[in-house]
Amino acid sequence: MALYIARRLLNLVPVLLGITLLVFVLLHLIPGDPALVILGERATPEQVEALREQLGLNRPLLLQYFSFLGDIFRLDLGKSIISGVPIAQEIQTRWPATFELSLVAMLIALILGIPVGVLAAVRKNSLWDNLTMSGSLLGVSLPVYWLGLLLIYLFAVNLHWLPPSGRISIDAGLNFRPITGFYLIDTLLRLDIKAFQDVVAHLILPALTLATIPLAILARITRSGMLEVLSQDYIRTARAKGVLERWVIFRHALKNAMLPIVTIIGLQFGKLLGGAILTETIFSWPGIGSWVYEGILARDYPVVQGGVIFVAMAFVMINLLVDVCYGLLDPRIQYK
Repeated sequence: MALYIARRLLNLVPVLLGITLLVFVLLHLIPGDPALVILGERATPEQVEALREQLGLNRPLLLQYFSFLGDIFRLDLGKSIISGVPIAQEIQTRWPATFELSLVAMLIALILGIPVGVLAAVRKNSLWDNLTMSGSLLGVSLPVYWLGLLLIYLFAVNLHWLPPSGRISIDAGLNFRPITGFYLIDTLLRLDIKAFQDVVAHLILPALTLATIPLAILARITRSGMLEVLSQDYIRTARAKGVLERWVIFRHALKNAMLPIVTIIGLQFGKLLGGAILTETIFSWPGIGSWVYEGILARDYPVVQGGVIFVAMAFVMINLLVDVCYGLLDPRIQYK
């Protein structure tokens, strides 16, 4: 197992090299000049050229790329062109917000998606099965930005039940001092129940919006996996022996259908960490996604490169964790 993990970590190096090259090339293909963005349209050509020289943007692209790679190997992601804040510091500040939002969204998808998929498989071709499959198709098809705006309009603007944006309200945040950066944990550590309730209220709408697609996918994958397992001989044997139906469903069928479900959980969670840009932008959530989006608009190359590399590393590590979980779920799987 240790050798397998070490080999996978070594494989991370060429993956990251490919990602850095792809991001670097795509960023420089986008029209726009960071120096012009910083100085404004009224800047003189001399001022723009002086700033480009100061930022190193007038050097050949190949030299810029190798300089960028050298900084990465020194664990230095550079500083933001616009704000001057180190990228590592920005990531340290913002990633807890993205992780907390993604984790809550994934928990919602798990709590609802797996039971719904199991029930749909057990009641195959029933009204519940048809409604589940139709609902999952609708969930995958709905655009995230449209659903987010719809939820804001319904629950924040019309009903005034939930806040429309942000991570914590101004009143609750005045005296709140985060410890870990995870507001749900920090409010409990400080025994601030009012702030905890406020954080939960701000988290509901973006988490529901973000959970829609993984919930729908999990429901369909769970149903498909359960149907395949329920048709196996050992399930019929268990029923013939008089084993309770709930034991047949949850102990025999669901356990053996978990491998593809765990795969989808890992892929979707990694996607949530890197694909929450629309959700974070709509709800003004101060996470990695909205930060990278602002960096793209401002042509802030170090921000975009640092954000994408961090998300790529998180995605690879989550997939490694999923592979390790395979051996725990199925003893027949051996890592050599």
